[in-house]
Amino acid sequence: MEFSHESVVVRRGRRSRLPIVVAVHSTALGRAVGGCRMWAYNSWEDGLRDALRLSEGMTRKCAAAGLPNGGGKTVVVLPTGRSLTADERRAALHDVGDIVAEFGGAYVTGPDAGTGPADMAVIGERTEHVFCRPQAAGGSGDPSPFTALGVVAALRSTCLALFGSPALAGRKFAVIGLGHVGEQIARQLAAAGAGLILSDVDPAKRSLSAELGAVFAAPDVAATAEVDVLVPAALGGLLTRDLVARLRCGAVAGAANNQLADPGVAELLREREILWAPDYIANAGGVVNAVSREVLGDEPEEAVKRIESIADTLTGLFETAARTKITTAQAADDLARRRLAAPVPTAPEPA
Repeated sequence: MEFSHESVVVRRGRRSRLPIVVAVHSTALGRAVGGCRMWAYNSWEDGLRDALRLSEGMTRKCAAAGLPNGGGKTVVVLPTGRSLTADERRAALHDVGDIVAEFGGAYVTGPDAGTGPADMAVIGERTEHVFCRPQAAGGSGDPSPFTALGVVAALRSTCLALFGSPALAGRKFAVIGLGHVGEQIARQLAAAGAGLILSDVDPAKRSLSAELGAVFAAPDVAATAEVDVLVPAALGGLLTRDLVARLRCGAVAGAANNQLADPGVAELLREREILWAPDYIANAGGVVNAVSREVLGDEPEEAVKRIESIADTLTGLFETAARTKITTAQAADDLARRRLAAPVPTAPEPA
């Protein structure tokens, strides 16, 4: 893998003694932004690889969304087989805050898998360079509703490309992963009159299916169900070469990062005429809202308009890919590269 990052810090936390990785991929468009992931990996090297991959994805996400920011990511490698105590968690978050502070504002962190707004408030005790603290603490709050809003906008664009109408009613979706974002996607789809297959590794999530009148299935069953759109909303890597050969959907569009197990999967999807909404386009709503509110100073209504414009971006990418006979992944990467090649003025520091 080519090393293309500007800066990577790998350190054992002074208080927590946990491995912590902070990767800044690019500041070409402005300060790097990217969440803090707290997750159990098989090794710290796996956490490093995830941070490198996710931070590069954040650069593309910000560029494609037209944001004046680059990409970064923090990964805290948790111990396997047990949960942190409250004191251990606080110590790890303070360690993160200290490392983020060392970047002097070149990188701003926020929530990601395993963290939320309350954790950002704890990080904020050590650095001001943090997004999505609770609204009561002056932040923009939980990003997951806005991520979900952007994904649903992407699903409307996907339906428009498949069926000539953005309407979700009567369409069938399989949502895999019912965490904060996945649950909200499922609720919005149900409210719009869509048919649902819901899936999660946690069997307790079955209750959501009963509430929404959906079918609950194991992840491997849901992934190959006969639906209009498969909606990955858990961790990445779902779309392997083996799975793509067995898909029975017309499109894939969801909230998960790094959905393609390897870049060549994009061409396999195209060959099978399965439309793929590039993940970093579809799931950009959370970071768009945070930057819009906390950096650009937009009112909530303007931030929502920016998020809903994800549908227009995707529609343009689908049309470009079809016209030029390239994958949607290539069309999205081309868009990001064009914007990175013509940097916009750096956004002002938040007041």
